[in-house]
Parts: sequence; structure tokens; C-alpha cells
Amino acid sequence: MWQTALIEIEGAVSQANFSTWFKETRILKEEEGVIFLGVPNSFTQEWLYKKFHNSILRILRQMNDRVRALEYVVIKDEERRGTESKKGGFIAPTLSMPLQDFYINKEDNLNPRYTFDNFVVGPFNELAHAASQTVIKNPGHAYNPLFIYGDTGRGKTHLMQAVGNQIKKLYPEKKLFYMTSERFGSELFTAIQENKVQQFKDRYRKYDVVIMDDIQFFANKEKFQEELFHFFNTFKDSGRQLIFSSDKHPNIITGLEDRLRGRFSAGMVVDIPEPDLESRMVIVRAKCTTHNITLPDDVVEHLASSIEDNIREIEGIINIISCQTQLKNKQLSLNEIKNILKNNTKPKKTLSVKEVVKIVSDFYNIDEESINNKTRRKEVVRPRQVVMYLLREDFSMSFPSIGEKLGGRDHTTVIHSYEKVKEEIKTDTLLSQEIGQVRSML
Repeated sequence: MWQTALIEIEGAVSQANFSTWFKETRILKEEEGVIFLGVPNSFTQEWLYKKFHNSILRILRQMNDRVRALEYVVIKDEERRGTESKKGGFIAPTLSMPLQDFYINKEDNLNPRYTFDNFVVGPFNELAHAASQTVIKNPGHAYNPLFIYGDTGRGKTHLMQAVGNQIKKLYPEKKLFYMTSERFGSELFTAIQENKVQQFKDRYRKYDVVIMDDIQFFANKEKFQEELFHFFNTFKDSGRQLIFSSDKHPNIITGLEDRLRGRFSAGMVVDIPEPDLESRMVIVRAKCTTHNITLPDDVVEHLASSIEDNIREIEGIINIISCQTQLKNKQLSLNEIKNILKNNTKPKKTLSVKEVVKIVSDFYNIDEESINNKTRRKEVVRPRQVVMYLLREDFSMSFPSIGEKLGGRDHTTVIHSYEKVKEEIKTDTLLSQEIGQVRSML
């Protein structure tokens, strides 16, 4: 299967990329829908995950619809040579391999690399961290449920899984399970189709702690929400711990039932906002320590100043710096690191709200002032919604700020407009093209 996948990958990437990152990769095994891909070193492991993960997974799923996840495993040279067959195939790795260092534990689905030892605590996330510690001390009773929300790349998944790993360590008798909401929904859908809903319920209700990521997936999915509601009540009533995450507060997730909002808010709801500069500098240094590289203070400050809100993006840049440091066998200069940032991060947009409104108004040939007015004329509503969408999506403005800048509108109106455009561009080709053209003018 991998050889066939490589043919498609080779046609989609440059020859240099293919030779560098894919040439020495092989599928080690497939287990319960998880493909374990052997790679020659940690650089390849990190690079494939950062740059090609979604593409690889999509290609594998096209070939085998049972594939649900992809894991990368570093194989030592001698083990790689010893397991290659005469035909160039690959035999499953021996038990002497340190699998626990690379594989997600299939019993609880937790990643052992997510611990508090490598979780950076700063002013921006200290409340979420403190709440997590309280849950660890008294799981099932203190802050139940714990609901953590914040934008992508803020460390929600790391924190949640660190809680799980710590509870597992302190209370070995407790059964835990981590999953995404999408997995919960997908398995429920299959259970409904196969008339095995009761088995589905029994499977997940045997745990003492359940950690569920990306709860916004349930928006507008009534059947999934109904099952989650009953699942929630069963857990809460029996004193078992629930931990959830989302990209926004449960009260402003559109398409979520009020009864679920109430359940989520009954415990502790904590936000992980944008990390401050000092915290970002600490994160940069921590990631450098992990990769055994040292960066001068001015470089650390430049990196922290350039990547403001996404810890995952910081980690990705450090991975690239580490790789290039090893390849060049020298410390990179500030200019070299600036080039890495330029080529691997989304450029900042510094336009004012007024300038964005003007560009969108000119594009749709309407009066600029009409965007801020209360009019509901059809020719104005869509451009106004596009402005709201762009200010949120491309400039990361908060919903209340957008509403305030655009005629003092309520933040719920902005949320509705943003979500409407976000959904419509998936199917409305014209709208998607219009937004693409406007973006090119920003």
C-alpha cells in the first residue's frame, strides 16, 4: 500500500522534497485503523507531521477507508537494515524497540509525550493549569466537568493529556480514555448503522475519566448531542471525571443545545488566551532545550515577537531551525532565522478595520458607510458578513471588538455572520472566489 501511496506523493511534491523526506519511509504495521509509518530520524518524523501529515493521511484513506490515524516511528539504522526483506519489504519491528516512546497507548489513547514536565506555565495559562491540578487531586469531584477553551495552538490538547497521564500515574486503578469529538461521533454513527448503540454506550461508560477534545464538532448534530447529553449525565451522576475542550466558550458555540451548554458550564470553564511575550520567550527556550540547541537572546526575542498566538507554530519553527542547524553544522544567524520565519509563517496583516471595510466595500461596489449602518438590504448584508469573517479569520479580532467597530453590533450577531460565511464557502464557489479575491487585495 505504501509503495502505491508514494507514487501519488511523488507527483504532488518536488523531487527534492520527495528524496529528502520520503525515500526511507515504510509502513511498519496497521493496527485498528492506525498506520505506523517508520521514518529514519526525528527530523523526518517532525517534518512529515508538520508539513505533509494531512496529505499523507488523505491518500491512505483514499486507498483504505478503514485508516483513521497515522503515527510516525523512528527506526534505528541497524533495526531498519535487519528488518528489510530481500524484496525491500518491511517486517514488523521487534519487541526490543522502545515502542512506548513513540506509540500512543491504545488502552487509553494518551500520548506519553504530553506531560507537565514539558508544559510551560505562564500568566496566560496559569488559571487553566491551576484548575487542572485541582482536578488531578480529586478527580470526579473537583471541577467536574473541566472545560478548557481557546484558539488553535494554545496548548489545550497538551494540557488535557498531561492531566490524563498524571491521573494514570497517581491512580493506576482508574481507567482513562482520550478521544476527539469527531471520533466519538464517527463511532456513534457506525454503531447506529450496525444497530450496536448499546455496545457503544457500554464501551465508553466503563471509564473513570474521559477526556474529549474539540467539542465544537457537535454543533448542529442533534443525534450526537443527545447521546453526549446522556453520556454526560451517567458520568456526572456516578462521580466520574469529564474533561472537554473547544475553540470557544460553550455559551457561544452556535448549534449547541442549551442543556449541553448548561452541563458544560456547571463545572469549571477556563480560557487559554494568547500567550504574552515573556511566556512565548520561555516557550521558545523550552522547545530549544528539547532539541538540544541554544539560541541567542535576540533571536529568542525575535521568534517570540514574530509568532504571537500559536504555540504549535512556535514548535514547528524550532523543529525547522533544529533541522537546519544539524544539516549546516553551525548556529544559524538572525537573518537565516528571519528567512525561515518568512517562508514558514503566515504574514501578519496590519490593516485597520476602516481599511478592510473600504476594500470590501469597493470590491462589492457599495457605500462604505452602509457596512456600519443598521440596514438589512441584501446588497449590503453579504459584504458586511464578509468583513466580519475576514476580521475574525485573518486578523484574529475578538467577536465583541468586531461588533464594536462595525456600528456597535452585539457579539452574537458577529458570531452568526462568521459561522454563516465559514459554512457557506464550503459549498458556495462564488463566495469562496470573492473572498479569495478580496484577500489578495488586503
